[in-house]
Amino acid sequence: MSLNLQEKQAVVAEVSAQVAQAQTIVLSEYRGIAVADITQLRANARKSGVYFHVLKNSLARRAVHGTPFESLAEKMVGPLVYSISADPVAAAKVVFDFAKTNDKLVIKAGATSGSVMSAEQVAVLAAIPSREELIARLMATMNATTSKFVRTLAAIRDKKQAETAAA
Repeated sequence: MSLNLQEKQAVVAEVSAQVAQAQTIVLSEYRGIAVADITQLRANARKSGVYFHVLKNSLARRAVHGTPFESLAEKMVGPLVYSISADPVAAAKVVFDFAKTNDKLVIKAGATSGSVMSAEQVAVLAAIPSREELIARLMATMNATTSKFVRTLAAIRDKKQAETAAA
């Protein structure tokens, strides 16, 4: 069923709003994937804060026109699903993780900060830890450093107390 002009304008406006906040867009071909699998992928995307949508390529091209993602328009060919995220890694990670278990989802291209990425570059991006993982690692390091510092101060205090007791 085709969309009328107002519906198309609404779709372009919705996608444009997502693109305006995006740091990464990943294009994937979804030909032959079962509905249940796509539903699972949508749920994973939603959990990760990724806008995941099947769009007409002409509408997607209009949505990215005049944005840093405009160079991605030439890759918008065929039946594509668009994954858009404000987190630089989330869209790539969600799509790549799903593609590892379902060979019918084929990553075609991606873009981040105005530069177009190949499927291989999207895979490299997906391997980068997410923002939350990096923060968790930083906090663990800070906690370990703090506890080590406290133990060192306690050892110095004990040594000084032993020296004063011996004197």
